[in-house]
Amino acid sequence: MAVPEAIQKLVEKYTFHRDAYLRGQEKYNETQLREDFTDPFFRALGWDVNNNKGFSEAYREVLHEEPIRIRGKTQFFDYTFRIGGTRKFIVETKKPSVRIKDDADAALQLRRYAWNAKLPLSILTNFEEFAVYDCTIKPENSDAANKGRIEYFTYSELPEKWEYLESIFSQESILRGSFDKYALSNKGKKGTAGVDDDILSEIESWRDDLAKNIALRNTGLSVEELNSIVQRTIDRLLFLRICEDRGIEEYPTLHKLLEGEHTYARLCDLFRHADEKYNSGLFHFQQEQDSDELPDTLSLSVTIDDKVLKGVIKRLYYPETPYLFSVIPPAILGHVYEQFLGKVIRLTDGHQAKVEYKPEVKKAGGVFYTPQYIVEYIVKHTVGELVKDKTPRDVAKLRILDPACGSGSFLIGAYQFLLDWHRDWYIANLVPVFKEKNSVADPAVLALLPEAALRGKKNLAQVDLPVYKAGTSGDATRTRSDWRLTTAEKKRILLNNIYGVDIDQQAVEVTKLSLLLKVLEEENEENIDKQLKLFAERALPSLHDNIKCGNSLIGWDVMTPDMPADEIKRINPFDWDTEFADIMKAGGFDTVIGNPPYVVIGKDLYPEEEVNYLKKYPVAQYKIDLFHLFIQKGIDLLKKGGELGFIIPNPWLTEKFTDKLRKYILDKTSIQEIVVFDHYIFANAKVFTALIFLQRHDGRSNDAIIIKKPNTAFESYDIEKQESFRIDQKSWENNNNYQFETRLVGEIGTFIGRLLKQYPSLNSVARASLGCQAYNRTKHTDEQIKNRVFHSKEKASDQYLPELAGNDVQRYLIERTRGEWIKYGPWLHDYRTMDWLTGPRILIREIPGRAPYKIQACYVEDTYCNYKTILNVNPSEITDFSMKYLAGILNSKLISFLYPYVSNKLVAQTFPRLSVGDLKSLPIRTINFADPADKARHDRMVTLVTQMLDLNKKVQGARLEQEKMLLSRQIEATDAAIDKLVYELYGLTDEEIRIVEG
Repeated sequence: MAVPEAIQKLVEKYTFHRDAYLRGQEKYNETQLREDFTDPFFRALGWDVNNNKGFSEAYREVLHEEPIRIRGKTQFFDYTFRIGGTRKFIVETKKPSVRIKDDADAALQLRRYAWNAKLPLSILTNFEEFAVYDCTIKPENSDAANKGRIEYFTYSELPEKWEYLESIFSQESILRGSFDKYALSNKGKKGTAGVDDDILSEIESWRDDLAKNIALRNTGLSVEELNSIVQRTIDRLLFLRICEDRGIEEYPTLHKLLEGEHTYARLCDLFRHADEKYNSGLFHFQQEQDSDELPDTLSLSVTIDDKVLKGVIKRLYYPETPYLFSVIPPAILGHVYEQFLGKVIRLTDGHQAKVEYKPEVKKAGGVFYTPQYIVEYIVKHTVGELVKDKTPRDVAKLRILDPACGSGSFLIGAYQFLLDWHRDWYIANLVPVFKEKNSVADPAVLALLPEAALRGKKNLAQVDLPVYKAGTSGDATRTRSDWRLTTAEKKRILLNNIYGVDIDQQAVEVTKLSLLLKVLEEENEENIDKQLKLFAERALPSLHDNIKCGNSLIGWDVMTPDMPADEIKRINPFDWDTEFADIMKAGGFDTVIGNPPYVVIGKDLYPEEEVNYLKKYPVAQYKIDLFHLFIQKGIDLLKKGGELGFIIPNPWLTEKFTDKLRKYILDKTSIQEIVVFDHYIFANAKVFTALIFLQRHDGRSNDAIIIKKPNTAFESYDIEKQESFRIDQKSWENNNNYQFETRLVGEIGTFIGRLLKQYPSLNSVARASLGCQAYNRTKHTDEQIKNRVFHSKEKASDQYLPELAGNDVQRYLIERTRGEWIKYGPWLHDYRTMDWLTGPRILIREIPGRAPYKIQACYVEDTYCNYKTILNVNPSEITDFSMKYLAGILNSKLISFLYPYVSNKLVAQTFPRLSVGDLKSLPIRTINFADPADKARHDRMVTLVTQMLDLNKKVQGARLEQEKMLLSRQIEATDAAIDKLVYELYGLTDEEIRIVEG
């Protein structure tokens, strides 16, 4: 890549004046360096360093001197580089005389900020030297300057390093995902630990320490009371500590508690003061007028040992902690709490506290936190659609709900979207009008404002503008200003628009905490105190009426006269018409968003009466997953024209036993968009997912559905830029079982669709079945099953057949590894007639083995009893071709490529198992034996398959490495010849062959 002329000139200029720069320690400072070198350097990388595009402060690409508070003082980072207002990396500069290579303090400062902000890469430079740091490595006070440094070079090496820098740090490279790809390549290396994982580990240790101590010192507490007190104590400590770092509370107020005794009593005094100042449910100790929110009368009365509490507080401050609470994004805290809430405190018989996973979390395999870019996409395509062409007065009427809100990540995303939308709208539409007409009554302007902002005022001079020009002052060179929403406006938006429900009370409290911290972003102690003094109004709203605890899926009609109180408490019924009476009377919510739980309903987790209640949902059938019911509930809670956006598993789109859910959606909504992922979205969960966007309406829709199929696994790619396809919703009504067929779109879809239409299904030319199952409790006793009464190590009589297990079947090879025999007959649970077990046929392994996945089929003639993990394909009355011919087709690359597109499991690029139903739907090229060319192809296939069977037997018996290698090469060549013949049989074009091979 050619080095830009601007970079070459910078190097020449620096070389010419280098000695002066290095000597002039006081005369040549950082500000001059940035103007002379750093600014033009990043301009050459495509960044709008001076905001020549005229973006507002919220969206400018490069922030200069971004202020952050560290240990009670405001500090500044020289450059923050952003895409769409989202930070990507930071750059810290030093004057040329500073030795970057050995400056451990500067490196640690940079890495600590970036690690807390969850920025994977950042740069330290004085133009003399450049250092690139991997900021996923946790910063430690003892770190040397080279810790986490992945690149170091001097200005003279810039030309040869330019391609590297441009490929990662240029704006274009970030937009096309190269930055994220490079950052991801370092992820998981030794020493890397995200701030979220680290905080989670930290607060889990606080929970353990506090739970054990509080349980020990307060033996009268129930397990529910213990969980609540521990959770509230952690929440309150974090809230006050975050407020300190943001300058809302005096730093270091909590740290002063380390001096002296009676630590918890003094901490409770701080909690009471916070109640007076903030008015949030987090601090609510006295009943207040006009509120039915019950105060916390318990937590302030417990005993906590000084040693335990001081240990927690000490770990909130430098040097014990690496955390910069003013920097950590609220979404990160949401991630932390989502995982944190997956465990619960239990009490042993001896009243000792023990922390363990919740049963439903354990069954689900953990907690699945939704990545931020997914949250933002869902919010944009639901809330974003509803605010188009509206004014703040219109938007004030919107009601946004997450019915399984967890730690509140989707509600925080929706709230942030509304904050940004209001700020931008006011700047564009209101600020200019106020400047021109600030003393003139203008009904047209007033009509744009939310009614709550007017409070009976009749002209613009009396109206408090919902935004203000904020300044961050330091020295004269470090002053930035931008427009911000007032605290009153942020509170109004939150109370008007944001609603959530969760069955877990702790999750409800965490959601409230996260939203309240969002209200306090960019505030300071002066603003909060002024509000308290001037308006007699506390800084935060109570979210008691917005975020509620209850079972979103089960109402009070579950209750029976004899139902125990503990059972009612566990179920936690919730009546939507009562709890959100005004909203439901008005028709329902405008938007329902979220990531509902993925839990199959079973009696191992739910009592019988609860299972029976959930089975009454119209969409419930076979194996009911909670997310199925949440989709129906979400639709039911929407008003006409309302928007739903969920992230959910994707197999249900085509599975046989979710057709009721699909029909419900087709009957009651217009499907706006479905985004199907072919890779895992959740970090620790092997579940394929999709985003679905629905609009509630009455009657069937014939709208076009947008289908997107992103095929990259990088975290921050832009889904908006993915190729999209359109399908008429009406066409899905005619699909078998109302399948939502998203696979057969685009180039691949056209290709596969042609094959499915042109060639008959396997079921029409042969027959297929599962293998046998020997035992089942419906037919056999536990003793019979335990003793395996029909099995033998040897052939005990003529009734015994050799048994095959799944792993015994490979491509073109049968190899019995267990070697057992089974007494075959109708006494077995799942019996097949002997014609399934004898004669020419094909056996196919249900589990295809390790990647790269291939159908594993073998032609056999010997008699076997194969277990149900092996599928049978046998000739039917109309089969006129050799089963060897069919074995070659089934083992081909083409059929393994096709399988995920006909499987109702809908898993792209991998299939955990083969089902008989899917096998039957595969397109099979039949033979016209009257056509000599066609017959020749058939015979050629039979010959090749015979060779493959023979070669695979020989390679198993070969003992010399040279012989094995030669046979393996023959197998590869023969396999390739079969694939080539299959391409010819199916008439594939060169482009279609490329698709299959690719």
